[in-house]
Amino acid sequence: MSLFGNGKGLGKGGGHGRNKGGSFGTGGYCVCAKCGEKVAHEQGVKCTNLKCPACGKTMIREELLNK
Repeated sequence: MSLFGNGKGLGKGGGHGRNKGGSFGTGGYCVCAKCGEKVAHEQGVKCTNLKCPACGKTMIREELLNK
């Protein structure tokens, strides 16, 4: 009987994380998918935590809208 299992885990840092390992950076915009309103993205603030100033719907990152 082995104390360490069968060794098929990813180990530390073996995952790919969000956005397939990439990030969108500090610039860019948050966009409303309903009405198209754009606001500048603020570092450290997720677009999905913002509500559209025009219609009140949840904003998303511009790069995700264009996929």
